Amino acid sequence: LTAIFCDNLDIDNGMGSDTLPLLFNLDQENISCQDTTILKNVTLEINQGEKVGLIGPSGAGKTTLLRTLYQRVSGQSSFVHQHYALVPQLSVFHNVYVGRLDRNTTSQNLINLVYPREQVRQEIFPVLDSLGIKEKSFVRVGELSGGEMQRVAVARAIYRQESILLADEPVSSIDPHQAGAVLELINQVAETVVMSLHAVELALKYAERIIGLHNGEIQFDLSAEEVTPVILKELYQQS
Repeated sequence: LTAIFCDNLDIDNGMGSDTLPLLFNLDQENISCQDTTILKNVTLEINQGEKVGLIGPSGAGKTTLLRTLYQRVSGQSSFVHQHYALVPQLSVFHNVYVGRLDRNTTSQNLINLVYPREQVRQEIFPVLDSLGIKEKSFVRVGELSGGEMQRVAVARAIYRQESILLADEPVSSIDPHQAGAVLELINQVAETVVMSLHAVELALKYAERIIGLHNGEIQFDLSAEEVTPVILKELYQQS
């Protein structure tokens, strides 16, 4: 299986739309990209305040599910892209500043891109410091390591200061000893978190609820405490 990336998802809700007091509500939905069905008959509810981990083999549909959720709350959420989505020519500081670009006027953005105001510096520096990259503030992103780039992507999402944070493999390039601290920080700053994680042990530790996907379908939806080695083996060893 290979992962399929698509920005324009076609969503077919077989049961019609429903306005429930939930943050996310998918009801028997089929989600496709370029005539290829990626997620099949997905039913899922996520409440405000939940910390949810998505796990499963490559190509299971984790990225597509995250993008589907993001489409529904894009104006009130932050997103950490699996491949960072940074501007290599810009500094770490300015890549993080881009997280709030839509909230300022064009003139304000131009001023801050040339000479950042003190207020903006005082907002961004603590975020970079919390992720251990403050000393790289004015280094071009293209000169960073993969792990450093990933922390910049996380910093940008945190700087946006939204209550909902969606993250696609947010620590895949970060040293295992530092990955836990990054996930803990994400959980602290965002009220609701939905993140896909390749490292199952991290998902079980930093998510309260685990959703296992395989071949575009939800195989299980359990609390972290309910996920057993047998359940995990079945998820990853399916043909």
